[in-house]
Amino acid sequence: MDLRVLHYFLTVAKEQSFTNAAAVLHITQPTLSRQLAALEDELGTVLFNRGGRSITLTDEGILLKRRALEIIDLEDRILDEFKGNNEVVEGKVTIGCGEFAAVETMAEICGRYRKKYPMVQIVVHTGTADIVYEMMNKGLVDVGLFMEPVNKEGLEYISIRDSDHWVVGMRPDDPLAKKEYITKADLLNVPLILPERAGVQNELQNWFGKDADKLHVAFTSNLGTNAGVLAIHGLGYPVSIEGAARYWRSNLLVQKKLYPEINSSTVLAWRRNIPYSQPVNKFIDEINAFKKECFC
Repeated sequence: MDLRVLHYFLTVAKEQSFTNAAAVLHITQPTLSRQLAALEDELGTVLFNRGGRSITLTDEGILLKRRALEIIDLEDRILDEFKGNNEVVEGKVTIGCGEFAAVETMAEICGRYRKKYPMVQIVVHTGTADIVYEMMNKGLVDVGLFMEPVNKEGLEYISIRDSDHWVVGMRPDDPLAKKEYITKADLLNVPLILPERAGVQNELQNWFGKDADKLHVAFTSNLGTNAGVLAIHGLGYPVSIEGAARYWRSNLLVQKKLYPEINSSTVLAWRRNIPYSQPVNKFIDEINAFKKECFC
């Protein structure tokens, strides 16, 4: 499969027109049509719905688009990595993370790194642990910030102990907002918004103990920001780590700690025994230097 043809395919998918895509690519429309017809023959499937006023992707085309974007991203990363093999360090470092308070630690490391290597672009991808872990295994993420529990097999990492506190979010006019902290009893008869990850839900079920089966789970959410929006609309109480929601305006959303308290650790991790680019190796060096300075 030719990378050039994948670029052609993605351009048609973006423009939704063979004519417009051919103009963008500076090739003739018959040439473009032949190339993509050959791609369909190679894959043994139809990639485009050609009826109507615009070109749309079939289900198979949507799958190829997802994979083609990953391949093109890897192509760009290879070029960046080899361009970085000179005196001036330049290229990209990709970090995957959720919405954690520990992002502040990562930001401090990034700040130190950027002072030394200002030509390096740092790409931050926000997603759930499962997605970040998958992207790391595919080579699309260099460094991941994960909340415990997480499978650390095959990873090098530093641990940021007790970096996030568990809280309950609510509107400031909610009766629970007047309380100093939130107990299990406060949450048994109200609609809850819980994190989507099964491992994290298990942690909460352990905290609730024998009362776990009495909970009214109205929603689950993979990221805290959307859970906060649901809470603002009075749809439930997000139980989650403090994370990014502590930066919300207090007239929109307030957070109260759980009692007894739950604290969670996070790990800043990268794959073991992987040949990385110069910018990524230097970023890992910066992580380890930070660990020695701040956690030892």
